[in-house]
Order: sequence, then C-alpha cells, then structure tokens
Amino acid sequence: MVPPTNPQVVDHPFLKHMYLGDFYPHHVVDKGRAILLRLCERIEAEPPADLDALYVLTHAATDEFNDLEAEFAEAGSEIETVAREVIAEDFWFIATSYGFADADVEELISTREW
Repeated sequence: MVPPTNPQVVDHPFLKHMYLGDFYPHHVVDKGRAILLRLCERIEAEPPADLDALYVLTHAATDEFNDLEAEFAEAGSEIETVAREVIAEDFWFIATSYGFADADVEELISTREW
C-alpha cells in the first residue's frame, strides 16, 4: 500500500499520549500506530462509499488492536482507560479527516475487546 497522503493524517501524531512515560511499551505502541496508518491507507486506496463501508474498515482495524492486547500484557502493560480513550480519539480523527464527521465513535470501535 501507498503511505497516506491526506495532509491532516500525515502530520498527526497517532497515539501520542501513549508514548509519554513508560507504562505503554513503545515497541507495542508502534504496532498500534501502524494499524491506524494501514487504516488510513485502506481508506485512501478504496474510499468507503458510506458509513457502513467505513465501519467495515474500522472494525477490521479494531480487531487488530484486539490481537495487540496480548502483546501489551506480555510487556507488562494493558489497554486500559487512558489507552482506550487515546485509541478511540484517533479512530474518530481518522473518520473526520476523511469526511465522515457523522461517524459514531462507539460504532467505529464496536468490535473492541478492550
């Protein structure tokens, strides 16, 4: 895939607050950041026609975060309240950056297990 070209996305510091301090292992946060960037790449490669199509893409990315939770646990961390908020905010940021301001943030990540 081609890296995102949306200027808002290119300049956005994904999962910024998870990089502060040592609670979240940066090598695992990097994987979360990569999930979000791949979501942007997918949206740009095949723009969703409507919210339902967007939700299919965000649910797939959310499922990748579900899989990542085990890696956080292995590294002595977890996707807890702060991380959940940071991740949800970045999903919302992506939706709005691509013209889906009416997306429901809870629906964007409704397949989450964290």
